[in-house]
Amino acid sequence: MEEGARAEELQVQRCRARLNRLASASSGDDAEWEELRLKRILVDYMLRMSYYDTAAKLAETSGIQDLVDVDVFLDAKRVIDSLQNKEIAPALAWCAENRSRLKKSKSKLEFFLRLQEFVELVKAKNFMHAIAYARKYLSPWGATHMKELQRVTATLVFRSSTNCAPYKVLFEQNQWDSLVDQFKQEFCKLYGMTLEPLLNIYMQAGLTALKTPFCFDGNCPKEDPLSLPGFRKLAEPLPFSKQHHSKLVCYITKELMDTENPPLVFPNGYVYSTKALDEMAKKNGGKVTCPRTGDVCNYTDLVKAYIS
Repeated sequence: MEEGARAEELQVQRCRARLNRLASASSGDDAEWEELRLKRILVDYMLRMSYYDTAAKLAETSGIQDLVDVDVFLDAKRVIDSLQNKEIAPALAWCAENRSRLKKSKSKLEFFLRLQEFVELVKAKNFMHAIAYARKYLSPWGATHMKELQRVTATLVFRSSTNCAPYKVLFEQNQWDSLVDQFKQEFCKLYGMTLEPLLNIYMQAGLTALKTPFCFDGNCPKEDPLSLPGFRKLAEPLPFSKQHHSKLVCYITKELMDTENPPLVFPNGYVYSTKALDEMAKKNGGKVTCPRTGDVCNYTDLVKAYIS
């Protein structure tokens, strides 16, 4: 009871600190607010990337322990470490502690943990124990997950040495990796967190505004963040910015087209600067040639385009 009361008091303290922080948003120093938010985002990223000691140190030195969830991630770390060491018990204990909330979200994590524990018993050739385990822990799931149960219990026949692909995969290492990924998803869902680190989300939002096809050719300027391999990798799944051309540059002169040097449109739809086409017309008796297609027309046939 005392332990539960302390945990509840800690949660209330954190909620109060976060509400007070939100209340100070409009009245406080914007620079100080942004700096603190950046530190929270960095702590979140470090925790997700398993830099727990560094994250805890940053939270402590910045005085934001009540604004971040270091202890929650440390609990998750213990479960993740156990699954990576092929130990099921800590993950099952976590499921038991959060059973009501996991049930509301229709989580299947406990079911898949039970399946893996059964497979490990079969793999160890402890068949009688595996059968008893299935009767006690797997049979309650029969009404909703019969197909998965039938497939897994068939490993009693096919065993770990089988070459039959549907059953061979159940004994492979990537089953444990899948459990780790599934636990992370359920953990984030349970605590209302994004699956992706907040730092990635913020950076991707900015990169989306910068990403254009020109960022991926050989002429990408060094000042562009997307000239760096790390940012390019982060931007790979993102869509291109809707405005591909922040500046209109003449294909002929490579100069900027603006109100002083407006674009002119050929009958075929291609656009070049007034300066370039004026010079071309003077040299060719009023005739201009599209350098892309070779189409020739009178300078008077060109139409002025307006930049909005």
